[in-house]
Amino acid sequence: MKHSLFILGLGAVMAGCTLAPKYERPAAPVAGTWANGSLATTTTNRTADLDWREFFDDPRLRQLITVALANNRDLRIAALRVEQARAQYRIRRSDLFPSIQGDASLLRSKASGTVSEFNGGTTTSVYSVDVGASYEVDLFGRIRSLKAEALEAYLSTEEARRSVQIALISEVATEYLTQLRLREAKAVAAQTLEAVQYSYALIKRSFELGAASELDLRTAEGQIQTVRVSSADFLRQLAESENALVVLIGQPLPGDLPSGQPFQQQRLLTDLPAGIPSEVLQRRPDILAAEHTLKAANADIGAARAAFFPRIMLTGSYGTASAKLTDLFAGPSETWSFSPQITVPIFNYGANFAKLDTAKISRSIEVATYEKSIQTAFREVADALAARSILDDKLKAQELLLAAQQKRFDLTSARYKQGVDSYLDVLLAQQDLYSAQQNLLQFQAARLLNAVVLYRSLGGGWKS
Repeated sequence: MKHSLFILGLGAVMAGCTLAPKYERPAAPVAGTWANGSLATTTTNRTADLDWREFFDDPRLRQLITVALANNRDLRIAALRVEQARAQYRIRRSDLFPSIQGDASLLRSKASGTVSEFNGGTTTSVYSVDVGASYEVDLFGRIRSLKAEALEAYLSTEEARRSVQIALISEVATEYLTQLRLREAKAVAAQTLEAVQYSYALIKRSFELGAASELDLRTAEGQIQTVRVSSADFLRQLAESENALVVLIGQPLPGDLPSGQPFQQQRLLTDLPAGIPSEVLQRRPDILAAEHTLKAANADIGAARAAFFPRIMLTGSYGTASAKLTDLFAGPSETWSFSPQITVPIFNYGANFAKLDTAKISRSIEVATYEKSIQTAFREVADALAARSILDDKLKAQELLLAAQQKRFDLTSARYKQGVDSYLDVLLAQQDLYSAQQNLLQFQAARLLNAVVLYRSLGGGWKS
C-alpha cells in the first residue's frame, strides 16, 4: 500500500515536468534601428495593428481585397493547414488521458468425441462484455513534450496563414495600383498619338506641296509608330495585370464593384512608423511562425530525452462472461483484469542517443532559421525606407523635369510656327515630353507601391 501511494505521489509530482530544455528566445542578430529610422514619424497606431481598411481608402480596392480574402486558393490552403495542425494537436493532447473502449463477443467452439467425454462431442458458447482502459503514466514528460510540439506546430501554421494573408493583400493592392498607372499611361499615349497624327497630317500636306522635306515626313511617321508600339505594350501589360488580379481574387472580376479613385488621387498612409526590430519585426507573422517552429524543436528534445527512461503502461478491463446470453448480466459472471507494464530501454541506447542528437541539431537549424527570418525582415524594411527617401527625391526632380520639357515643347512649337526652328526640333521636344510624362507616372506608382511594401514589411495587414 505504501509503495502504491509512493508511485502515485511521484506521478503527481512529475505530472507537470518535462525533460525539454528551458526555452530562451535568441537575440535578434540585427542593429537596434534602421539607417533611415529618422525618416519615421510618430503615430498612435502600431503598424502591425493598423487594419488594411485604414491603410487603403479606395473603395474599389477594398472590395477587391475582401473578395480575395474569401476566395484566394493560397489563403484557403493555408487555412486548411491550420485546421490540419489543430486536429493533430488534439490527437497528441488525447494521449494524456486514458483510452477506454468497449468489447462484446461471442465464442462458439466444438470438440470432437475423441477429445470429449461425450460420444457425440460437445459445443460450447461463451458470451462476454468487457470495458477496457489503457493509460501511460507520463512520469518523464514524453507525451507532454509531444503535445507541446504539436501545439507549437499548430501555432506556426496559424502565423503562416497570416503571412499569406499579408502577402495577398499587398499583391492585390500592387496589381490594382499597377492597373491604374497603366490606364493613365495609355491615356497619355492616346493623347500624344492624337497630337503626332495631327502633326503628321500637316507635314504630309506640306510635303506634297513641296514646303516640307521627306526627312520631316519620315520623322513624324516614326513618331506615330513609336507611340503606337508604346500604347500596344501598355495594353499587353494591362491584360497581364488583370489576369493576375483574377487569380488573386479567386474568381472573375465582380460586376458590382464600386467606383475607384483616379490614379492621381490615390492616397496611402505613406509615413509609417519605423520603430525598432524588437518592437516591430518580432511581431511579424512569419517571424512568429519561425519562433513557434523553434519552440516545437525545443519540445522535441524533451521527447527524445524521455525515451531514455522507462515507460509505464496501465491496462485493465472489467466485464461479465457467461455460457448463456440470459445469464450474462445475472449471477456470478463478473470478470476483471489489471496488467501494469513497464518497458525499460536496454539495447537501443545507440538509437536513442542518435535521436537526441538529431533533435538537438534540428533545434540549432531552427535557431538559424529564426535568426535568418529576422535578418530578412530587417533588410526588407531597410530597403523600403531607403527607396522611400530616394523616390521622394526622384519624384520631385521628375516633376521639375516634366515642367521643363513642357515649356521646351511649347517654345519649340512657337519657334517652328515662326519659322525659326525645324519640325525635327518639335518632334524631339514632343518625344522628350512624352517620356517625361510616362516616367513621372512610373515614379508616382513606385512611391505608392513602396508604401505598400513598407506596410507589408512592418507586419501590417494580417488582421481581417
